[in-house]
Amino acid sequence: MNEIKFSELVGRGYRDFWFFRGRYRVVKGSRGSKKSKTAALWFIVNMMLYGGANTLVVRKTYRTLKDSCFTELKWAIKRLNCEAVWSVKLSPLEMEYIPTGQKIFFRGLDDPLKITSISTEVGRLCWLWIEEAYEITDEKDFNILDESIRGTVEDGLFKQITLTFNPWNERHWLKRRFFDVKSDDILALTTNYMINEFLDDADIRLFEDMRINNPKRYQVAGLGNWGISEGVVYENWEEQGFDIDEIVRGKGFETVFGLDFGYTNDPTALFCGVVDRASKTLYVFDELYLRGLTNFRLAEEIKKMGYGKERIRADCAEPKSIDELRELGIKGIRAARKGKDSINNGIQFIREYKIIVHKRCVNFITEISNYSWSVDRDGRRLNVPSDDFNHLMDAMRYAMEELIVGGGFSFN
Repeated sequence: MNEIKFSELVGRGYRDFWFFRGRYRVVKGSRGSKKSKTAALWFIVNMMLYGGANTLVVRKTYRTLKDSCFTELKWAIKRLNCEAVWSVKLSPLEMEYIPTGQKIFFRGLDDPLKITSISTEVGRLCWLWIEEAYEITDEKDFNILDESIRGTVEDGLFKQITLTFNPWNERHWLKRRFFDVKSDDILALTTNYMINEFLDDADIRLFEDMRINNPKRYQVAGLGNWGISEGVVYENWEEQGFDIDEIVRGKGFETVFGLDFGYTNDPTALFCGVVDRASKTLYVFDELYLRGLTNFRLAEEIKKMGYGKERIRADCAEPKSIDELRELGIKGIRAARKGKDSINNGIQFIREYKIIVHKRCVNFITEISNYSWSVDRDGRRLNVPSDDFNHLMDAMRYAMEELIVGGGFSFN
């Protein structure tokens, strides 16, 4: 391995993180704070330094790993100029340090049996990285992961769990468990973009614009502080694991799909739900939440998910995109209708339903946990939702449009 100069490789703000050897290493931070890239570098460097170490990388859903942790670790391998000694597999996701046979495994909490059944051919499974740990809303799921890093290790090795996340909600169990206590076995850090000397002027301007135009989001996405969950729009929801195929076998259920367009800064969001009007229950069973999608790629993603023939209500502000998607084979797409007070009317209608959210819909859970009413300069709540955490929330309103009695208005 080439000689590494810490200051050039990692930069400011992560010396304690790099050299800590306790059980729990927890980093909440803003966007652009280097937390994921620093973690990726650490795992690649230390896998090569500690010959008996194997690593498990986890997110709540397996399908999100390829474009997050897996990509970050590939970046780290390239940054360290050690591609020749690493083997990278896509199916299933796996990395192997060729000289020793040590491995990095990738798993999702949506398949817990695959987590508990990991066995290593070389050394021990001693390190765990949980990326976007905020997605894990049930502390019991974390405890299962915690217990997977157990047993004795060879001399010189140590067991450690690393958690990295954006701190969207102060009520999350992560705060109580790791940040509200003091323990020699816990390193709890808060980082932000100001310690990232690798950002350019354009990156910094994005945060400065956020500070001025969206100060609430800046506290979390800019400074890494805990989000405050007061004044949330929806409290009528819960997270469950359920089999959507079993639900739709019953009578009286109907599927609803909504699409909110995005591109560079905002994600394109597809909401997928099933409604039981009799019991006033809305099941949220799937989602799409991606940035940078052209209409062609969006059409391909919708088809790949199996929803190309469904009726989809889309944001009427983009008629050209709707027409293009129809030409690309999404025949059931149509524009949501406009109407006076459509947003608030839609919210009030949905608040009459019980919303059951599947555990895999992590972006929906993040949004509905943080979608809140705006406040004025004096801190008074307004009867207008904030223009934030609203992409799937808007898509949900579009999807529910046809259920309004009389159909006199819709949601835009």
